[in-house]
Amino acid sequence: MTPNLELFPIGNCAASALIDEHGRYVWACAPRVDGDPFFSALLRGGDGAGDGPDHGGYGLWSVEVENQATVSQAYRRNTPILETVITDQSGAKVEIIDYCPRYRQFGRLYRPLAFVRLVRPLEGTARVRIRLRPTVDYGAAPAAVTVGSNHIRYVGGETTLRLTTDGPVSHVAEERIFRLEEPVAFFLGPDEPFADDVTTTTLRMLRETTDYWRRWVRTLYVPLEWQAAVIRAAITLKLCTHEDTGAIVAALTTSIPEHPVEPGEVARNWDYRYCWLRDAYYVVQALNRLGAADILENYLVYLRNLVDQIGPEGRVQPVYGVGREPVLTERVAPDLAGYRGMGPVRVGNQAHEHMQYDVFGQIVLSTVQAFFDERLMRPASVEDFKALEWVGDRAFELHDQPDASLWEFRGHEAVHTYSSVMCWAACDRLGNAAQRLGLYDRAEFWNARAARIRETIDRQAWNPELGRYASTFGGDQLDASLLQMVEVRYIPADDPRMLATIEAVQKGLRRGKFMLRYALPDDFGEPKTAFNFCTFWLIEALHLSGRTAEARDMFEEMLNRRTRAGLLSEDISFDGKELWGNYPQTYSLVGLINCASLLSRPWTSVR
Repeated sequence: MTPNLELFPIGNCAASALIDEHGRYVWACAPRVDGDPFFSALLRGGDGAGDGPDHGGYGLWSVEVENQATVSQAYRRNTPILETVITDQSGAKVEIIDYCPRYRQFGRLYRPLAFVRLVRPLEGTARVRIRLRPTVDYGAAPAAVTVGSNHIRYVGGETTLRLTTDGPVSHVAEERIFRLEEPVAFFLGPDEPFADDVTTTTLRMLRETTDYWRRWVRTLYVPLEWQAAVIRAAITLKLCTHEDTGAIVAALTTSIPEHPVEPGEVARNWDYRYCWLRDAYYVVQALNRLGAADILENYLVYLRNLVDQIGPEGRVQPVYGVGREPVLTERVAPDLAGYRGMGPVRVGNQAHEHMQYDVFGQIVLSTVQAFFDERLMRPASVEDFKALEWVGDRAFELHDQPDASLWEFRGHEAVHTYSSVMCWAACDRLGNAAQRLGLYDRAEFWNARAARIRETIDRQAWNPELGRYASTFGGDQLDASLLQMVEVRYIPADDPRMLATIEAVQKGLRRGKFMLRYALPDDFGEPKTAFNFCTFWLIEALHLSGRTAEARDMFEEMLNRRTRAGLLSEDISFDGKELWGNYPQTYSLVGLINCASLLSRPWTSVR
């Protein structure tokens, strides 16, 4: 069973896990999404099923059916609740329902660090074995185990979880095969007594969790076409939030390589379980298209606290921990061999040390809606505007200075057009917010600064010899972020300068049906896979420049490349046959939502 990205996320915005196509938990971190992987089989390097003296086969939670024949999986409609049916060779069927509880209780949201598995016979009597083998310290050792009368405690370095069940505890503790003659419930959660009947309570939790998610989906304004795809993407983006602080992580995993790794090659393996201000901006932008104000509001809490934490004299980083931690020291976890053995497995991310000046724009662009949106429980005030102005000051100061770019080059810096355009956007939107608040002198001030940055960009980023914009000031290179000049309203898509740039980007970076970020070699050599978000950027640009039929064809192609869970990772092979990179990737799901919203026929066409 070679690991792949046919993985189904479950979660509740506090806990999250990835379940593979065999119904096994293969990835889940505790106590937070960026914590120690309690289930680490995805990155252990083998198939996660073996038994060996080096505790091989650990880092998973499986329900194994003897003489298994087939497995089918699907989410319960409009929820992240996974239903798996395993059939044995005699036709006996076992159903597994996996979810993380989330619903309102006692006037607040109940969303514990907890996972529920409901296992029941559907047809016949199958023989099953439960293996629950968590790991600690990034796969260094199995969790310590203590067994009680109706529970098992798994003691980790950061977290102790308790499994409570109404099935025979010894069957689980000793991994004994048994006949599944009646339903069994498992609640893996906080290390505290589970006082109620396990089956009755977890079935109630299931009903209320189902109801919560379906009610949330009802609040979304979805396009007429591709509704199921959009809803699944929206639910998964919500699962990538750490609701306690408002942070939004780039993905749920670390170190899924961007492409297959050859012997002796340095892998492009990164830890994406943190909050990039850029990625979070794109997430709230996409969900705003659907009317999901709750995630915007919660992220604004994170952002306001972060702006206060940094202060006018501090350095704005591109990425922070979900608890706003500024230091994310990058290290290697030596006891995890990596996805298909393609290590290293990285913990932390060096990008926290980078200078990436587009972040000023992303802070302001994420915040500015709060000055206009009357739906919000806490609309932004004059005091909020004043607290934000230093971000614009920094954007103006640094808009023409070299940085590592949004692509986080580790070996060189340049003045990147995208970074400068986002600095322009910071000043431009501060002007809009000031106008809204009646601060007309400040509106004039920020509009003048935006105009000066625009003058610099048009002088330095425009290449008159090539007749298009370049990705760096005074250069001739291309990268896909040039397409975002339209999205942030820097230039209309039908402007001749932009039309020429779109054509050049497509010609230089398109590989078959997919797009590269950039084509030139970087710190690790030439790109070997396409970047899914950039393909969606091209789809948007083609549509906005009048090439809608071509855009729709490309969009349908991307939908066909999703996993069975309806999701995408960061990268895809040039032939489109395999996904690579961390998963599920918020960037890619944002692109799906944005393109569906732009390309869909209007609801008025069927009314």
